[in-house]
Amino acid sequence: MSKFLSEKYASLTPYTPGEQPKERKYVKLNTNESPFPPSPLVIKRASEASKVLQLYSDPDSSVLTGTLARFYDVKRSEVLVTNGSDEALNFAFMAYCDQKTPAVFADITYGFYKVFALVNNVPYRTIPLNENFGINICDYFGAKGTIFIANPNAPTGIALSVEEIEQILIKNPDNVVVIDEAYVDFGARSVVPLIKKYDNLLVTQTFSKSRSMAGARLGYAIGCEKLISDLNSIKYSVNPYNVNRMTSEAGIGALEDKDYFENNCAQIIENREWTKAQLENLGFELTNSLTNFLFARSDAIDGGTLYEKLKQRGVLVRHFSQNRISDYVRITIGSVEEMNILVENIKEILEESL
Repeated sequence: MSKFLSEKYASLTPYTPGEQPKERKYVKLNTNESPFPPSPLVIKRASEASKVLQLYSDPDSSVLTGTLARFYDVKRSEVLVTNGSDEALNFAFMAYCDQKTPAVFADITYGFYKVFALVNNVPYRTIPLNENFGINICDYFGAKGTIFIANPNAPTGIALSVEEIEQILIKNPDNVVVIDEAYVDFGARSVVPLIKKYDNLLVTQTFSKSRSMAGARLGYAIGCEKLISDLNSIKYSVNPYNVNRMTSEAGIGALEDKDYFENNCAQIIENREWTKAQLENLGFELTNSLTNFLFARSDAIDGGTLYEKLKQRGVLVRHFSQNRISDYVRITIGSVEEMNILVENIKEILEESL
């Protein structure tokens, strides 16, 4: 770092994204991207929007905001479109956390939560997952802070029920509860309908996973009008034109092509369950993932070694060195062909280790 960097960032440990290697072609199962291309409607709308890039984008993303509002049966004023759901989450840290109100989140969860707390210079408290990597909702009752819950959780893939989240909302009436639903479309239930009942609920979602638009960087937040107004105040103070024209139009196309979205989600779920069964037959232990990835471990080989051996064979998965989960690998669900390649390589690796 340079000598000019502010002391407040001197000890900052940035978020570590999944590998995006360029030295060779991999079967890439490490960053929870979709194996499917965007809908043809996405490409068509984005292409048309590219013809007027000399003009600023609509700072309100009005058409996309309205489309999302209709999709979720909420008011336009209850939706904020953002540059990826990470921006929505960061706005929430900025708006609802300070020296008197810490951030509260699980010890094993999306790594960006800790980074957002550090970069915004707000205190945070982590709550350990239970021995089965689940959240004990009682641990969040009266948390005295802004709660951030990834549901389903990453990297464990485990989801809370709508009823469990509602209990957390009821027990924290004086604090905002942020539910990060990046993976909700792969088998869990969204709590968006609860925004009509609870003024302390903020839900974030993304187009990156289930709508095949990770490279577009598009997300959104849904909450009561006052919460969205808070986040808009932050947005218009930081980056009014936060979503570009092409991305906004691409999002509209993705929402319009409902059949494409539903078919892709169904295929990923089917591939996930097939892969889970194959790994269980090989002696792996897996969590009950309701996401587009699996979280798996084997007594026959540790997570770091499996990651390295797969990488040598041209298959990328994600390994975390954090204590409690260092034996696990996180495996993105790809195409049928990609999952077959993964399973066959794991079989060979296990045979070699005997």
